[in-house]
Amino acid sequence: MVTIKEFRESLRGGLIEPQDKEYDEARKVYNAMISKHPQMIARCMDVADVIQSVNFARENNILLSIRSGGHNAGGLGICENGLVIDLSLMKYTRIDLQEKTVVVGGGCTWGDVDHATHAFGMATPSGIISTTGVGGLTTGGGIGYLTRKYGLSIDNLRSVDMVLADGSFVVANKNQNQDLFWAVRGGGGNFGVVTSFTFKLNPVSMVYGGPILYELTEAEAVMKWYRELIKDAPDDLNGFFAFLTVPPVAPFPEHLHLKKMCGIVWAYTGPMENAEETFKPIRAFKTPALDFVGPIPQPALQSMFDGLYPTGLQWYWRADFVKELSDEAITAHIKFGNELPTMHSTMHLYPINGAASRVSNTDTPWAYRDATWAMVIVGVDPDPANKEKITTWTKQYWEAVHPYSAGGAYVNFMMDEGEERVKATYRENYERLVKIKNKYDLNNLFRVNQNIKPHAEM
Repeated sequence: MVTIKEFRESLRGGLIEPQDKEYDEARKVYNAMISKHPQMIARCMDVADVIQSVNFARENNILLSIRSGGHNAGGLGICENGLVIDLSLMKYTRIDLQEKTVVVGGGCTWGDVDHATHAFGMATPSGIISTTGVGGLTTGGGIGYLTRKYGLSIDNLRSVDMVLADGSFVVANKNQNQDLFWAVRGGGGNFGVVTSFTFKLNPVSMVYGGPILYELTEAEAVMKWYRELIKDAPDDLNGFFAFLTVPPVAPFPEHLHLKKMCGIVWAYTGPMENAEETFKPIRAFKTPALDFVGPIPQPALQSMFDGLYPTGLQWYWRADFVKELSDEAITAHIKFGNELPTMHSTMHLYPINGAASRVSNTDTPWAYRDATWAMVIVGVDPDPANKEKITTWTKQYWEAVHPYSAGGAYVNFMMDEGEERVKATYRENYERLVKIKNKYDLNNLFRVNQNIKPHAEM
Protein backbone atom coordinates (compact mmCIF):
# COMPACT_ATOMS: atom_id res chain seq x y z
CA MET A 1 0.00 0.00 0.00
CA VAL A 2 1.40 3.38 -1.02
CA THR A 3 1.67 5.85 1.86
CA ILE A 4 0.70 9.52 1.57
CA LYS A 5 4.39 10.42 1.78
CA GLU A 6 5.18 8.09 -1.13
CA PHE A 7 2.21 9.41 -3.06
CA ARG A 8 3.37 12.99 -2.55
CA GLU A 9 6.87 12.13 -3.75
CA SER A 10 5.50 10.40 -6.85
CA LEU A 11 3.77 13.54 -8.17
CA ARG A 12 5.51 16.04 -10.42
CA GLY A 13 2.83 18.65 -9.73
CA GLY A 14 2.66 18.25 -5.96
CA LEU A 15 0.21 17.35 -3.22
CA ILE A 16 -1.60 19.88 -1.05
CA GLU A 17 -2.87 18.88 2.40
CA PRO A 18 -4.81 20.83 5.08
CA GLN A 19 -1.62 21.83 6.91
CA ASP A 20 -0.12 23.44 3.80
CA LYS A 21 -0.35 27.22 3.51
CA GLU A 22 -1.85 27.11 0.02
CA TYR A 23 -4.63 24.68 1.06
CA ASP A 24 -7.43 27.19 1.67
CA GLU A 25 -6.84 28.90 -1.65
CA ALA A 26 -6.50 25.59 -3.51
CA ARG A 27 -9.81 24.22 -2.21
CA LYS A 28 -11.85 27.21 -3.41
CA VAL A 29 -14.18 26.77 -6.35
CA TYR A 30 -16.07 29.26 -8.51
CA ASN A 31 -19.24 28.98 -6.41
CA ALA A 32 -18.41 30.34 -2.94
CA MET A 33 -21.59 28.74 -1.56
CA ILE A 34 -19.62 25.47 -1.80
CA SER A 35 -17.00 25.08 0.92
CA LYS A 36 -15.59 21.57 1.15
CA HIS A 37 -12.45 20.34 2.90
CA PRO A 38 -10.69 17.60 0.95
CA GLN A 39 -8.05 15.45 2.60
CA MET A 40 -5.68 16.02 -0.33
CA ILE A 41 -5.46 17.98 -3.56
CA ALA A 42 -3.20 16.41 -6.20
CA ARG A 43 -1.91 19.10 -8.58
CA CYS A 44 -1.42 16.94 -11.63
CA MET A 45 1.18 18.14 -14.10
CA ASP A 46 0.88 15.28 -16.58
CA VAL A 47 -0.91 12.02 -17.32
CA ALA A 48 1.48 10.10 -15.06
CA ASP A 49 0.34 12.24 -12.10
CA VAL A 50 -3.30 11.50 -12.94
CA ILE A 51 -2.60 7.75 -13.10
CA GLN A 52 -0.83 7.86 -9.73
CA SER A 53 -3.77 9.79 -8.22
CA VAL A 54 -6.47 7.49 -9.57
CA ASN A 55 -4.56 4.41 -8.37
CA PHE A 56 -4.00 5.93 -4.93
CA ALA A 57 -7.70 6.80 -4.51
CA ARG A 58 -8.86 3.37 -5.68
CA GLU A 59 -6.37 1.35 -3.60
CA ASN A 60 -7.11 3.34 -0.46
CA ASN A 61 -10.88 3.58 -1.01
CA ILE A 62 -10.76 7.39 -0.91
CA LEU A 63 -13.53 9.59 -2.26
CA LEU A 64 -12.35 11.16 -5.53
CA SER A 65 -13.33 14.29 -7.46
CA ILE A 66 -12.02 15.79 -10.71
CA ARG A 67 -11.42 19.50 -11.14
CA SER A 68 -10.49 21.38 -14.29
CA GLY A 69 -11.85 24.94 -14.15
CA GLY A 70 -13.77 24.59 -10.88
CA HIS A 71 -16.88 26.28 -12.37
CA ASN A 72 -19.33 23.42 -11.79
CA ALA A 73 -22.66 24.71 -10.44
CA GLY A 74 -22.80 22.23 -7.58
CA GLY A 75 -19.09 22.46 -6.79
CA LEU A 76 -18.56 18.88 -7.96
CA GLY A 77 -14.90 19.52 -8.72
CA ILE A 78 -14.21 19.36 -4.98
CA CYS A 79 -15.10 16.77 -2.35
CA GLU A 80 -15.31 16.48 1.41
CA ASN A 81 -12.50 14.51 3.09
CA GLY A 82 -11.35 12.95 -0.18
CA LEU A 83 -8.80 13.39 -2.95
CA VAL A 84 -9.17 16.09 -5.59
CA ILE A 85 -7.49 15.52 -8.95
CA ASP A 86 -6.71 19.11 -9.93
CA LEU A 87 -5.86 19.38 -13.63
CA SER A 88 -5.20 23.14 -13.66
CA LEU A 89 -1.47 22.69 -14.35
CA MET A 90 -2.20 20.67 -17.50
CA LYS A 91 -2.59 23.71 -19.73
CA TYR A 92 -1.53 23.41 -23.33
CA THR A 93 -2.98 23.81 -26.81
CA ARG A 94 -1.73 22.49 -30.13
CA ILE A 95 -3.34 23.48 -33.41
CA ASP A 96 -3.23 21.31 -36.52
CA LEU A 97 -3.93 23.64 -39.44
CA GLN A 98 -4.14 20.82 -41.96
CA GLU A 99 -6.74 18.89 -39.98
CA LYS A 100 -8.34 22.08 -38.55
CA THR A 101 -8.27 20.70 -35.01
CA VAL A 102 -6.97 21.81 -31.64
CA VAL A 103 -5.63 19.53 -28.90
CA VAL A 104 -6.44 20.96 -25.48
CA GLY A 105 -5.02 19.97 -22.10
CA GLY A 106 -7.50 18.92 -19.40
CA GLY A 107 -6.66 21.95 -17.24
CA CYS A 108 -7.37 24.60 -19.89
CA THR A 109 -10.10 27.18 -19.65
CA TRP A 110 -12.04 28.32 -22.69
CA GLY A 111 -10.09 31.57 -22.57
CA ASP A 112 -6.92 29.56 -23.17
CA VAL A 113 -8.50 27.87 -26.17
CA ASP A 114 -9.96 31.06 -27.65
CA HIS A 115 -6.61 32.80 -27.34
CA ALA A 116 -4.85 30.01 -29.23
CA THR A 117 -7.42 29.49 -31.98
CA HIS A 118 -8.34 33.14 -32.65
CA ALA A 119 -4.86 33.83 -33.98
CA PHE A 120 -5.76 31.46 -36.83
CA GLY A 121 -9.28 32.82 -37.36
CA MET A 122 -10.93 29.74 -35.91
CA ALA A 123 -12.95 28.65 -32.88
CA THR A 124 -14.87 25.73 -31.45
CA PRO A 125 -18.21 26.05 -29.61
CA SER A 126 -17.88 26.76 -25.89
CA GLY A 127 -19.77 28.69 -23.20
CA ILE A 128 -20.20 32.39 -22.37
CA ILE A 129 -17.64 32.85 -19.57
CA SER A 130 -14.02 32.39 -20.66
CA THR A 131 -12.78 31.27 -17.22
CA THR A 132 -14.93 28.12 -17.45
CA GLY A 133 -12.96 24.87 -17.62
CA VAL A 134 -12.93 23.00 -20.91
CA GLY A 135 -13.29 19.62 -19.20
CA GLY A 136 -16.45 20.18 -17.22
CA LEU A 137 -18.26 22.16 -19.87
CA THR A 138 -17.46 19.67 -22.63
CA THR A 139 -18.26 16.42 -20.83
CA GLY A 140 -21.63 17.95 -19.87
CA GLY A 141 -22.44 19.01 -23.44
CA GLY A 142 -21.25 22.56 -24.03
CA ILE A 143 -23.71 25.38 -24.87
CA GLY A 144 -22.59 28.80 -26.04
CA TYR A 145 -22.63 31.55 -28.63
CA LEU A 146 -21.75 29.18 -31.49
CA THR A 147 -24.33 26.48 -30.70
CA ARG A 148 -26.86 27.35 -33.41
CA LYS A 149 -24.12 27.61 -36.04
CA TYR A 150 -21.76 24.75 -35.13
CA GLY A 151 -23.58 22.69 -32.50
CA LEU A 152 -22.58 21.81 -28.95
CA SER A 153 -18.98 21.40 -27.80
CA ILE A 154 -19.51 17.61 -27.88
CA ASP A 155 -20.58 17.82 -31.52
CA ASN A 156 -17.13 19.20 -32.32
CA LEU A 157 -15.20 16.78 -30.11
CA ARG A 158 -13.08 14.40 -32.18
CA SER A 159 -11.07 12.47 -29.59
CA VAL A 160 -10.19 12.27 -25.89
CA ASP A 161 -7.32 10.86 -23.86
CA MET A 162 -8.53 9.33 -20.60
CA VAL A 163 -7.36 7.66 -17.42
CA LEU A 164 -9.85 5.01 -16.34
CA ALA A 165 -10.78 3.76 -12.88
CA ASP A 166 -8.26 0.91 -13.08
CA GLY A 167 -5.47 3.41 -13.80
CA SER A 168 -5.16 2.49 -17.47
CA PHE A 169 -4.72 5.13 -20.18
CA VAL A 170 -6.92 5.00 -23.28
CA VAL A 171 -7.79 7.01 -26.34
CA ALA A 172 -11.49 7.23 -27.25
CA ASN A 173 -12.80 8.41 -30.60
CA LYS A 174 -14.93 7.15 -33.50
CA ASN A 175 -12.38 4.38 -34.19
CA GLN A 176 -11.21 3.40 -30.69
CA ASN A 177 -13.31 2.66 -27.60
CA GLN A 178 -16.39 3.95 -29.38
CA ASP A 179 -18.70 3.20 -26.46
CA LEU A 180 -16.57 5.30 -24.14
CA PHE A 181 -16.37 8.11 -26.69
CA TRP A 182 -20.17 8.12 -26.94
CA ALA A 183 -20.51 8.27 -23.15
CA VAL A 184 -18.11 11.17 -22.47
CA ARG A 185 -19.95 13.38 -24.96
CA GLY A 186 -22.52 14.49 -22.40
CA GLY A 187 -22.25 11.83 -19.69
CA GLY A 188 -20.07 14.01 -17.47
CA GLY A 189 -17.11 12.81 -15.43
CA ASN A 190 -18.63 9.41 -14.75
CA PHE A 191 -16.22 7.34 -16.84
CA GLY A 192 -12.72 8.58 -16.09
CA VAL A 193 -10.40 11.57 -16.09
CA VAL A 194 -10.15 13.25 -19.49
CA THR A 195 -6.59 14.52 -19.73
CA SER A 196 -6.79 15.83 -23.31
CA PHE A 197 -9.49 16.86 -25.79
CA THR A 198 -9.25 17.18 -29.58
CA PHE A 199 -11.81 19.54 -31.12
CA LYS A 200 -12.78 20.36 -34.68
CA LEU A 201 -12.15 24.04 -35.47
CA ASN A 202 -14.54 26.24 -37.40
CA PRO A 203 -13.95 29.52 -39.24
CA VAL A 204 -14.82 32.20 -36.66
CA SER A 205 -12.89 35.42 -36.07
CA MET A 206 -14.92 38.62 -35.86
CA VAL A 207 -18.56 38.25 -34.88
CA TYR A 208 -21.33 40.83 -34.73
CA GLY A 209 -22.64 40.64 -31.21
CA GLY A 210 -23.39 42.06 -27.80
CA PRO A 211 -26.46 42.94 -25.70
CA ILE A 212 -29.62 44.80 -26.65
CA LEU A 213 -31.59 45.80 -23.55
CA TYR A 214 -35.26 46.74 -23.15
CA GLU A 215 -37.39 48.16 -20.36
CA LEU A 216 -38.82 45.48 -18.08
CA THR A 217 -42.32 46.74 -18.90
CA GLU A 218 -41.70 45.50 -22.44
CA ALA A 219 -40.66 42.00 -21.38
CA GLU A 220 -43.89 40.31 -22.50
CA ALA A 221 -43.67 41.76 -26.00
CA VAL A 222 -39.94 41.00 -26.23
CA MET A 223 -40.33 37.39 -25.12
CA LYS A 224 -43.22 36.72 -27.52
CA TRP A 225 -41.30 38.26 -30.40
CA TYR A 226 -38.08 36.46 -29.47
CA ARG A 227 -39.69 33.01 -29.17
CA GLU A 228 -40.87 33.22 -32.78
CA LEU A 229 -37.73 34.83 -34.19
CA ILE A 230 -35.22 32.34 -32.76
CA LYS A 231 -37.22 29.31 -33.95
CA ASP A 232 -36.81 30.28 -37.59
CA ALA A 233 -33.58 32.29 -37.39
CA PRO A 234 -30.69 31.38 -39.72
CA ASP A 235 -27.96 29.33 -38.05
CA ASP A 236 -25.64 32.34 -38.25
CA LEU A 237 -27.77 34.17 -35.68
CA ASN A 238 -27.67 33.28 -31.98
CA GLY A 239 -29.19 35.21 -29.12
CA PHE A 240 -29.99 34.30 -25.53
CA PHE A 241 -32.73 36.05 -23.58
CA ALA A 242 -32.03 37.36 -20.07
CA PHE A 243 -33.56 39.15 -17.14
CA LEU A 244 -30.81 41.24 -15.55
CA THR A 245 -29.85 44.22 -13.44
CA VAL A 246 -27.61 46.72 -15.21
CA PRO A 247 -24.20 46.87 -13.47
CA PRO A 248 -23.26 50.33 -12.13
CA VAL A 249 -20.11 50.53 -14.24
CA ALA A 250 -18.95 51.87 -17.59
CA PRO A 251 -19.75 51.46 -20.43
CA PHE A 252 -23.37 51.26 -19.23
CA PRO A 253 -24.94 54.75 -19.09
CA GLU A 254 -25.53 56.08 -15.58
CA HIS A 255 -29.29 56.43 -16.00
CA LEU A 256 -29.53 52.64 -16.41
CA HIS A 257 -27.29 51.71 -13.47
CA LEU A 258 -28.89 49.10 -11.16
CA LYS A 259 -32.07 49.09 -13.23
CA LYS A 260 -33.88 45.77 -13.74
CA MET A 261 -34.24 45.11 -17.45
CA CYS A 262 -34.64 42.36 -20.01
CA GLY A 263 -32.53 41.82 -23.06
CA ILE A 264 -30.98 39.55 -25.63
CA VAL A 265 -27.25 38.95 -26.02
CA TRP A 266 -26.67 38.40 -29.72
CA ALA A 267 -23.93 36.67 -31.68
CA TYR A 268 -24.00 36.71 -35.47
CA THR A 269 -21.34 34.57 -37.16
CA GLY A 270 -22.21 35.13 -40.80
CA PRO A 271 -20.42 37.41 -43.28
CA MET A 272 -19.76 40.82 -41.72
CA GLU A 273 -21.07 42.57 -44.81
CA ASN A 274 -24.50 41.00 -44.11
CA ALA A 275 -24.61 41.83 -40.41
CA GLU A 276 -26.34 45.20 -40.56
CA GLU A 277 -28.98 43.81 -42.90
CA THR A 278 -29.56 40.82 -40.61
CA PHE A 279 -30.13 43.13 -37.64
CA LYS A 280 -32.48 45.54 -39.44
CA PRO A 281 -35.65 43.65 -38.44
CA ILE A 282 -34.28 43.15 -34.91
CA ARG A 283 -33.70 46.87 -34.49
CA ALA A 284 -37.01 47.67 -36.20
CA PHE A 285 -38.97 45.54 -33.72
CA LYS A 286 -38.73 48.01 -30.85
CA THR A 287 -36.47 50.88 -29.86
CA PRO A 288 -34.19 49.48 -27.15
CA ALA A 289 -32.94 51.26 -24.06
CA LEU A 290 -29.42 50.16 -24.97
CA ASP A 291 -27.84 48.67 -28.09
CA PHE A 292 -24.26 47.45 -27.70
CA VAL A 293 -24.30 45.15 -30.73
CA GLY A 294 -21.50 45.54 -33.25
CA PRO A 295 -18.36 43.93 -34.67
CA ILE A 296 -16.33 42.26 -31.91
CA PRO A 297 -13.56 39.63 -31.81
CA GLN A 298 -14.98 36.27 -30.82
CA PRO A 299 -12.78 36.00 -27.66
CA ALA A 300 -13.93 39.47 -26.56
CA LEU A 301 -17.58 38.45 -26.76
CA GLN A 302 -16.72 35.18 -25.03
CA SER A 303 -15.16 37.02 -22.09
CA MET A 304 -17.60 39.96 -21.96
CA PHE A 305 -19.14 38.88 -18.64
CA ASP A 306 -15.98 37.59 -16.91
CA GLY A 307 -15.58 40.77 -14.88
CA LEU A 308 -19.19 40.72 -13.74
CA TYR A 309 -18.97 37.11 -12.56
CA PRO A 310 -15.55 36.56 -10.96
CA THR A 311 -14.68 33.57 -8.81
CA GLY A 312 -16.00 33.75 -5.27
CA LEU A 313 -19.65 34.78 -5.60
CA GLN A 314 -22.47 32.85 -3.93
CA TRP A 315 -24.47 30.88 -6.53
CA TYR A 316 -27.66 28.82 -6.43
CA TRP A 317 -28.77 27.25 -9.72
CA ARG A 318 -31.90 25.60 -11.08
CA ALA A 319 -32.48 24.67 -14.69
CA ASP A 320 -34.71 22.98 -17.28
CA PHE A 321 -34.88 22.24 -20.97
CA VAL A 322 -37.71 24.13 -22.68
CA LYS A 323 -39.47 23.25 -25.94
CA GLU A 324 -42.17 25.92 -26.06
CA LEU A 325 -42.32 29.32 -24.38
CA SER A 326 -46.07 29.55 -23.76
CA ASP A 327 -47.95 32.70 -22.80
CA GLU A 328 -48.52 31.20 -19.35
CA ALA A 329 -44.80 30.52 -18.93
CA ILE A 330 -44.00 34.08 -20.01
CA THR A 331 -46.37 35.44 -17.35
CA ALA A 332 -44.54 33.41 -14.67
CA HIS A 333 -41.14 34.50 -16.00
CA ILE A 334 -42.09 38.17 -15.88
CA LYS A 335 -43.30 37.91 -12.29
CA PHE A 336 -39.91 36.64 -11.10
CA GLY A 337 -37.96 38.80 -13.54
CA ASN A 338 -39.47 41.78 -11.74
CA GLU A 339 -38.27 40.31 -8.43
CA LEU A 340 -34.57 39.80 -9.20
CA PRO A 341 -33.21 39.63 -5.63
CA THR A 342 -29.67 40.94 -6.26
CA MET A 343 -27.67 42.67 -8.98
CA HIS A 344 -25.96 39.46 -10.16
CA SER A 345 -29.08 37.26 -10.16
CA THR A 346 -30.48 36.41 -13.58
CA MET A 347 -32.39 34.04 -15.83
CA HIS A 348 -31.11 32.99 -19.25
CA LEU A 349 -32.75 31.11 -22.11
CA TYR A 350 -30.00 29.68 -24.30
CA PRO A 351 -31.14 28.52 -27.75
CA ILE A 352 -30.12 24.96 -28.56
CA ASN A 353 -31.84 24.62 -31.90
CA GLY A 354 -30.19 25.20 -35.27
CA ALA A 355 -27.18 22.95 -35.86
CA ALA A 356 -27.39 21.37 -32.40
CA SER A 357 -30.89 20.10 -33.13
CA ARG A 358 -29.80 18.21 -36.25
CA VAL A 359 -28.07 15.53 -34.22
CA SER A 360 -30.14 12.59 -33.02
CA ASN A 361 -31.15 12.31 -29.36
CA THR A 362 -29.26 9.01 -29.23
CA ASP A 363 -26.11 9.98 -31.15
CA THR A 364 -24.74 11.35 -27.86
CA PRO A 365 -26.03 11.10 -24.27
CA TRP A 366 -27.53 14.61 -24.67
CA ALA A 367 -31.20 13.58 -24.89
CA TYR A 368 -32.95 16.90 -25.58
CA ARG A 369 -31.98 17.72 -29.16
CA ASP A 370 -35.69 18.43 -29.68
CA ALA A 371 -35.71 21.25 -27.10
CA THR A 372 -35.49 24.89 -28.15
CA TRP A 373 -33.76 26.34 -25.08
CA ALA A 374 -31.69 25.38 -22.07
CA MET A 375 -33.05 27.59 -19.31
CA VAL A 376 -31.08 28.49 -16.20
CA ILE A 377 -32.16 30.50 -13.17
CA VAL A 378 -29.36 31.66 -10.88
CA GLY A 379 -29.47 33.51 -7.60
CA VAL A 380 -26.06 35.18 -7.27
CA ASP A 381 -24.51 37.58 -4.77
CA PRO A 382 -21.11 38.29 -3.17
CA ASP A 383 -22.52 38.35 0.37
CA PRO A 384 -23.08 35.02 2.19
CA ALA A 385 -25.74 36.81 4.26
CA ASN A 386 -27.94 36.80 1.15
CA LYS A 387 -27.73 33.03 0.66
CA GLU A 388 -31.31 32.39 1.78
CA LYS A 389 -32.65 35.28 -0.25
CA ILE A 390 -31.12 34.17 -3.55
CA THR A 391 -31.85 30.48 -2.93
CA THR A 392 -35.52 31.08 -2.13
CA TRP A 393 -36.04 33.26 -5.21
CA THR A 394 -34.39 30.69 -7.47
CA LYS A 395 -36.39 27.76 -6.08
CA GLN A 396 -39.71 29.61 -6.26
CA TYR A 397 -38.99 30.83 -9.79
CA TRP A 398 -38.10 27.31 -10.94
CA GLU A 399 -41.19 25.80 -9.30
CA ALA A 400 -43.36 28.35 -11.13
CA VAL A 401 -41.93 27.66 -14.60
CA HIS A 402 -40.99 23.97 -14.31
CA PRO A 403 -44.50 22.76 -15.28
CA TYR A 404 -43.91 24.34 -18.72
CA SER A 405 -40.55 22.59 -19.20
CA ALA A 406 -39.49 19.53 -21.21
CA GLY A 407 -38.48 17.60 -18.07
CA GLY A 408 -34.72 17.28 -17.68
CA ALA A 409 -31.97 19.90 -17.49
CA TYR A 410 -28.49 20.63 -18.82
CA VAL A 411 -26.22 18.77 -16.37
CA ASN A 412 -23.77 21.68 -16.14
CA PHE A 413 -26.58 23.83 -14.70
CA MET A 414 -27.68 21.32 -12.06
CA MET A 415 -26.91 21.29 -8.35
CA ASP A 416 -27.10 18.06 -6.32
CA GLU A 417 -30.70 17.22 -7.23
CA GLY A 418 -30.86 13.44 -6.90
CA GLU A 419 -30.93 10.34 -9.08
CA GLU A 420 -34.39 10.86 -10.56
CA ARG A 421 -33.39 14.24 -11.92
CA VAL A 422 -30.30 12.70 -13.54
CA LYS A 423 -32.46 9.98 -15.12
CA ALA A 424 -34.90 12.61 -16.41
CA THR A 425 -32.00 14.44 -18.03
CA TYR A 426 -30.65 11.42 -19.93
CA ARG A 427 -34.05 9.89 -20.71
CA GLU A 428 -33.73 6.94 -23.11
CA ASN A 429 -29.93 7.15 -22.99
CA TYR A 430 -29.68 6.44 -19.27
CA GLU A 431 -29.65 2.64 -19.49
CA ARG A 432 -26.94 2.70 -22.17
CA LEU A 433 -24.87 4.98 -19.92
CA VAL A 434 -25.30 2.53 -17.03
CA LYS A 435 -24.00 -0.34 -19.17
CA ILE A 436 -20.91 1.69 -20.08
CA LYS A 437 -20.48 2.71 -16.45
CA ASN A 438 -20.62 -0.96 -15.46
CA LYS A 439 -17.90 -1.73 -17.99
CA TYR A 440 -15.47 1.06 -17.10
CA ASP A 441 -16.25 2.00 -13.48
CA LEU A 442 -18.14 -0.84 -11.84
CA ASN A 443 -17.29 0.31 -8.31
CA ASN A 444 -18.28 3.93 -9.00
CA LEU A 445 -14.90 5.47 -8.19
CA PHE A 446 -15.98 8.50 -10.24
CA ARG A 447 -19.13 9.44 -8.35
CA VAL A 448 -18.67 13.09 -7.37
CA ASN A 449 -20.69 14.24 -10.38
CA GLN A 450 -24.25 14.01 -11.73
CA ASN A 451 -23.85 10.36 -11.01
CA ILE A 452 -24.81 7.48 -13.24
CA LYS A 453 -24.88 4.60 -10.80
CA PRO A 454 -23.60 1.19 -11.93
CA HIS A 455 -25.60 -1.98 -11.31
CA ALA A 456 -28.93 -0.26 -12.03
CA GLU A 457 -31.84 -2.40 -13.23
CA MET A 458 -31.49 -2.88 -16.97
